[in-house]
Amino acid sequence: MKYLKFFLLIFILNSCTNKEPEVTTYYLIRHAEKDRTDKNNKNPNLTEKGKQRATNWAKTFKNIDFDFVYSTNYNRTIQTATPTATTKNLDIIFYNPKEMFDTDFQKKTKGKTVLVVGHSNSTPQFVNKILDDNKYEQISDDNNANLYITTITNGVKNSTLLKID
Repeated sequence: MKYLKFFLLIFILNSCTNKEPEVTTYYLIRHAEKDRTDKNNKNPNLTEKGKQRATNWAKTFKNIDFDFVYSTNYNRTIQTATPTATTKNLDIIFYNPKEMFDTDFQKKTKGKTVLVVGHSNSTPQFVNKILDDNKYEQISDDNNANLYITTITNGVKNSTLLKID
């Protein structure tokens, strides 16, 4: 019995001290180039250039094992997310940009790797909400190349902005 308690204590101490850090990683992008021919169309599709960029995003993310792909429920964001979601065999999960990074989203994505496709105003806001800081400004309406990589490692938040053309 004495040895059993000793080994149990060693096991408990080992499992407490050898924990891997919990890392949550968010990749956030704005939708690809949208069709601007009809100024009244509030839900346009992607242009041919936009479709190519969406395909290029999938190639950019080929070595990333996403757990989830999120998109707003608009043609342009869905069409941007689809090539990546398809290559990863993942369904697109819709989110409301007015309720971004809420408690449910945080719980569901904790410790996961997630792609989030949004808009010029919501993507930087989403990153700022994750960081709890106003680090990034709204994206220019002609900028579809920003890639925000944001990590939370044991509560420590970091973010990097890349331009992918």
